[in-house]
Amino acid sequence: MAAKKAASGKLALSAVLDLNEASVLHGKLMSMRGKDIVIDASAVERVGVQCAQVLVAGATAWQADKKSFLVEKASDAFEKTMALIGISETQLIAKEI
Repeated sequence: MAAKKAASGKLALSAVLDLNEASVLHGKLMSMRGKDIVIDASAVERVGVQCAQVLVAGATAWQADKKSFLVEKASDAFEKTMALIGISETQLIAKEI
């Protein structure tokens, strides 16, 4: 019997990823667990460490589930903030194994 491929999901990040948004982001990610996911970070203007942690934990969880976790269309603010706090692009991409 052929294995079913889980549908992929898309998630657009909010403009402000602060402490208040961290639990919301966590909830959204948990509702999409088990699917390949593409995260649109194009609208992000500010990133707090709490949301950065949620994203890294999400990438790690997706990797453990052998699903892809891709951040695309990252805004300049998103890229610069992630680099400033020491999170590399490779930490946010869980590749299928």
